[in-house]
Amino acid sequence: MRRLPAHTWAGLAILAAGQVLLAAGSRWMATWLTPVMWTGVILLLDGLVFWLRGRSWIVSRRRELPLLALASVGVWLIFEAYNLHLRNWRYVGLPMSALTRDLGYFWSFATIMPGVFEATDLCLAILERRGSVVSIPDSVSNVGRPWAWSIAGIGMVTIPLALPPESAALLFGAVWIGYFLLLDPLNEMLGLPALRQRWRLGDRRLILALLLGGMICGFLWETWNHQTAAAGGAYWVYIFPEALRPLGLQFGQMPVLGLLGFPPFALELFGFYQFIREILGGDRVFGPRPAQP
Repeated sequence: MRRLPAHTWAGLAILAAGQVLLAAGSRWMATWLTPVMWTGVILLLDGLVFWLRGRSWIVSRRRELPLLALASVGVWLIFEAYNLHLRNWRYVGLPMSALTRDLGYFWSFATIMPGVFEATDLCLAILERRGSVVSIPDSVSNVGRPWAWSIAGIGMVTIPLALPPESAALLFGAVWIGYFLLLDPLNEMLGLPALRQRWRLGDRRLILALLLGGMICGFLWETWNHQTAAAGGAYWVYIFPEALRPLGLQFGQMPVLGLLGFPPFALELFGFYQFIREILGGDRVFGPRPAQP
C-alpha cells in the first residue's frame, strides 16, 4: 500500500482544530468555519485519493490547481448573479469590512469545485477497488440528440431570468440542471470529456461518482452552515417558497427538497470545468488529463 501523503494529516488536523475552536466559542472560527473546514476536507480527501489511486489533484495535477480554484470562483459567481434575480439565499453575519468579506467570498468559492471533485474522485476510487460496473439496460442507453439537450439547457437557464422574481424563484431547479444540459453535449462535440458519451459507451462509474460526490458535499455544506448559524457566525439562509418546504422538513438551513440539487450541481461543475479548461489552453497549457476508467 502507498503511504498517505503528509497533507492528508494536515487536512485532518484542520478539521479537528476547526471543530474544537468552534466548540470553545471562537468568534473567528464561527465566521470562517466554512472555508477552513473545506480546506481541511480537500487536503484530507486528496490524500485518501492518492492512497487509493496513485494520483490526485495535489500530487499529480498541481499545475491545474490554480485554474481549478479560479474556475470555481468564476462559476459560482454565475450562480450568485442568478440569485440577484431569483433571491433563493442570502448571507448573514458577514464581516463588516468589505475587504474581509471579499476575502471570505473568494476563499469559500474557491473550495467549491475542488471539494466536489475530490469527493467524486474518492467515490470513484472506491468503485474501482470494488470492481463495480455501473450498468443499465441497453434500452435506456440512448441519450438523445445533442442539439435537443442544448436547446433544453438554453431554455432552462434563460427562462427564469425573463420572469418576475416571484415566479423565477420557483424555477431555481432549472438553473441547477440547465447548464449541464447545455454544456455536456457541447463538450462532446468539441471532443472533450462528456458524460453523455460515457453513458452511451456503458461506463457509468464517473456519473455515479459525481452524483454521490455532490450529495456528500451537500450534506457537509449544510452541516457546517448549520453549525455556524448556531454559533452566531457567518452563514447563509434559504428563501424558498412555502410550497417547496413539505411538512417544514429541513436539514440545517436547507429544505429537504433542496438537497436534491447537489448531485446535478456536481454534473454541472464537471461540464463547466471541461469547457473552461479547453478554452484556456487545455492539454497544451495544463498537461494531459489522467487516464479515466
